[in-house]
Amino acid sequence: MFFFLLVYLALVIIRPQDYPAIAENPGPPLQSIALLLAAGLWVFSARKSFSAPQYLLIPCFLFVAMVSKVVNGWPGGALFVFFIFAPVLLAYVLLANAAHTRERLETVMAVLTICAGVLALHGVEQATIGIGWTGVELSQGTRIQYVGIFNDPNDLGLLFVMCLPMAFYLSARGGLMGLRRLFWLVVAGLLIYGCYLTNSRGTLLALVALLGVYVWRKRGIFTAGLLGVGALGGLMMLPSRLQEMEVSEASAMGRVDSWYEGIQMFIGNPVFGIGAGGYSDLHELTAHNSFVLVLAEMGIIGFTLWLAIVGYSFRMMLAPLRRGDDIINDVPPDVSDEQALADWRKDRALTLTLLMSLSGFITAAFFLSRSYVIILYLLIAIVVAHYTRLREVYPSLPAFSLDKDLLRWPIYAVIGVIGLYVMVKVLLAMA
Repeated sequence: MFFFLLVYLALVIIRPQDYPAIAENPGPPLQSIALLLAAGLWVFSARKSFSAPQYLLIPCFLFVAMVSKVVNGWPGGALFVFFIFAPVLLAYVLLANAAHTRERLETVMAVLTICAGVLALHGVEQATIGIGWTGVELSQGTRIQYVGIFNDPNDLGLLFVMCLPMAFYLSARGGLMGLRRLFWLVVAGLLIYGCYLTNSRGTLLALVALLGVYVWRKRGIFTAGLLGVGALGGLMMLPSRLQEMEVSEASAMGRVDSWYEGIQMFIGNPVFGIGAGGYSDLHELTAHNSFVLVLAEMGIIGFTLWLAIVGYSFRMMLAPLRRGDDIINDVPPDVSDEQALADWRKDRALTLTLLMSLSGFITAAFFLSRSYVIILYLLIAIVVAHYTRLREVYPSLPAFSLDKDLLRWPIYAVIGVIGLYVMVKVLLAMA
């Protein structure tokens, strides 16, 4: 089962089925076949876990997306939404259950990171000769892109940012006379260069967020803020689109206008929104903001669910980082304190890695319409798998459940709506 799931992950990222030369004669749907084979074998697996809140929240999110189509006058759209998002749900469940050991989790991270490195190599070739081995040329003549779900430079940069902390984490493991460390550092360098070649402002801001989270955990919030400001200033000195970043600039102004239109769509349809996938039917641009997109298309109900899905993922990664070394008291007495402490510090390092990946993804997604993209739910599955294992080893970590948070997420959702509205009004006034 785990093998087929790894094949599926590789196909999701590398996407040979989307190469222009292959797309004309695609052959069997290998990505779907790999996912179904993994699901079929998982059915017979003795290990199944559904304890994390995301196991209920994501199916509810899918259900609300389907209802949003029905209440907006297109009952057939519910089936369309189901067939689009159901594989995402299935992939989440399988990955969250399969990566139940640290070794398996590291294997998943390695597959994702190596595949992202391959895409970065494709981008280097594009930047060098103008076209990659896929047959895809540069976007806008200067920005690298790939195929399928990564045919936008911003999406490509989002993947690189998500995998970059994983590459650095994997580089910390020694072995093979230092060649393993060197390999992962080279991959990390490729991903950083790939981020630069995308020339995506959201990606570069996400890199600053990664640095900020790391320094915050190591040196405190004040130092993180100072270094974050310095890093942002340094990036703005590079020859990139960050130099053009101001509200009145055409691209930025278009995004702010789109955010405003999304808020208006929500005001007109506050409960279930205008229907999942309907944003571009009412506005010439996409939302360019994952929060605004969900709010406009699925109303306050869908927005609350999505916020809870992401919010629980952050809480799961923050909880272990708030604990000290005293947590090794949870470990059975037959395990030596030295071994328990070494394992705990490895788990904390892995937790920080995933927190950085989440932070980078959400920072970039704030400027992109990526509320439903599969990469987000694969990352959430990794987070859930990691925290589920941590709670098995360290029972004193908090157990998150929806019945304890019935008011938390609706309140946060209302605050989020007010915050988005005020932000858009301020940006429009500045323009």
